[in-house]
Amino acid sequence: MSESSKRRRPVARHGQLRSPSAVGQLMKLIGIALAVVLVSGLGVTSYVLGGLVSTASANAVELEGQKELPPDIAAYEGGFDILLTGVDTCEPKYAHLFGERCEGDDSRGTLNDVNLLLHVSSEPRRITAVSFPRDLMVPIPECTDVNGNTTSAMSKQPLNVAYEHGGEKGGLNCVAKTIGDLTGEDIEFAAKVTFGGVIEITDAIGGVDVCLASPIKDKYTNLDMEAGNHTVKGYQALQFLRTRHGVGDGSDLGRIGNQQQYMSSLARKMISGEVLGNVPVMLKLADTALSNVEASTSLADPMKIVQIALAVKSVPFKDIVFIQYPTAEDPDNRNKVVPNQEAATVLWDAIKANKQLQITHKNNTNDGVVVKDPVAEEPTAPTDTASPAPSQAPTEVAELPDSIKGNSAAVQTCSNGNVRG
Repeated sequence: MSESSKRRRPVARHGQLRSPSAVGQLMKLIGIALAVVLVSGLGVTSYVLGGLVSTASANAVELEGQKELPPDIAAYEGGFDILLTGVDTCEPKYAHLFGERCEGDDSRGTLNDVNLLLHVSSEPRRITAVSFPRDLMVPIPECTDVNGNTTSAMSKQPLNVAYEHGGEKGGLNCVAKTIGDLTGEDIEFAAKVTFGGVIEITDAIGGVDVCLASPIKDKYTNLDMEAGNHTVKGYQALQFLRTRHGVGDGSDLGRIGNQQQYMSSLARKMISGEVLGNVPVMLKLADTALSNVEASTSLADPMKIVQIALAVKSVPFKDIVFIQYPTAEDPDNRNKVVPNQEAATVLWDAIKANKQLQITHKNNTNDGVVVKDPVAEEPTAPTDTASPAPSQAPTEVAELPDSIKGNSAAVQTCSNGNVRG
């Protein structure tokens, strides 16, 4: 590693969770992705849409090595990928909520603690959201910042140092390069957000429904919730997304499972008429989310956003699948993980073949959630009664290895709280 690269390395923060880390960025990330759906789904005028994305356009970031993209996403062979990255910057408005994380030495540096790759397949459209653990040990490639400065490649580092490694306004590009190299995916679109917006977004849509199979008591996030159904809003939603010690085995992998319950419930709510049918709510949500985005130049385009929205807004719940990237314990450090290459190959092969993904992993006490019930209803696209429905080929199903955890939006999961009778 070069001397300049050494100087850029952030303060390590991989111990006990005292920070937002995988925090409210997650809610904000999904809010951004689904606000996009809302914007086009309700036919908002191009004038309003242009206003909402003006801030994102002004701060757009170029992705290195990106191929020239066709003007119509229907022409993207195999579908397309959207990288959503959440960073743990201490924003003044919210710093008082996070104590030691936003004070002294621990407040230095910016880590990409949430890394979510959304793959949207070609027809029939399917959405696979793959979450990458922040402590996944991977090679970090050389990255070039906005000033043309290049940092040296690193052979093995936690994934969440990639943003800091990218340098000035090169962080999003560096995260995209790192995950692109790891997965073999060409990432067409990317966006970065900080963690403050979870409070505004959850309040804007009236909260998100979550289920607890057993109570959660977490002294690190001060979250104290009884078993049962809850609608979390504002700061409580932030605490829910932060909790690691409160669910499963207390690991970051358990937390990802818990966050995916939240994302699944959020996706169902956003697709429902409760949000899609409410223009003021939609506009408030889109404005709140998009005003905090640093987007790739490919995403900072109103017409492209409309196309993406039209491509994903009618995907059925069973074909919206949340996956934890498969990992194994790092032989050099039991507190870190490394890629499970064999399982990952099966996953990406199934995604490339556009097969319907079937989770075979049976959740246990170590996981962040337990499976409850199937969801009763799925979104349905409007039908044209004047013409017959097109015939469809039988769906190909890929049974994923037991080592791959996750769930579809058609399945209700509940938090596996740490207080059990």
